Amino acid sequence: MIARGGDTREMDWQIKTSGAGLYEFTRDVAASVAATGVLTLFVKHTSCSLLIQENADPEVQTDLTAFFDRFVPPADHPGMSYLSHTYEGPDDMPAHIKAAMLPTSLQIPVISGEFQLGNWQGIYIFEHRTVPHLRRVVGMMR
Repeated sequence: MIARGGDTREMDWQIKTSGAGLYEFTRDVAASVAATGVLTLFVKHTSCSLLIQENADPEVQTDLTAFFDRFVPPADHPGMSYLSHTYEGPDDMPAHIKAAMLPTSLQIPVISGEFQLGNWQGIYIFEHRTVPHLRRVVGMMR
C-alpha cells in the first residue's frame, strides 16, 4: 500500500491472484483508513472485478465463481463460438464480459476509521482469468 495526498488520502494495493476466484483483501484496506468519510476503490484492469461479498462461508465464493463460469463459459465452449477476441486464450473475452457485468469500483462509508460493512461482508477482487495475475487497486478517502 502507498499513501499520498493532503486532505484526500490516496491508496494503492497490489493483489496477487492464482487463477479464477475471489480474493479477499479487506484487512489490507482496513489497515489504511483512519478517518471518517467515504472510501472509493477502483480496480485498474478489464478482466477482473471488485465485490463486497460474504466472508464467513467459503462456499459462497466457490458458488459465485461456478455460477459466472456457467453463465459466461470459456470461448472454446460450443455456445461461445461467436467470440473473436481470444488472443490470450479461451478465458480472455469471457473475463472481459464478466468484468462488464460486475462492478470495477466500490464506495464504502468509514466512521472513525471503521468500515461500515455488515458482519459477514468483505472486500474482494473477483479474478476472471484462469492464470495468475498481479492486480492493482487504487483507493481514495474523502
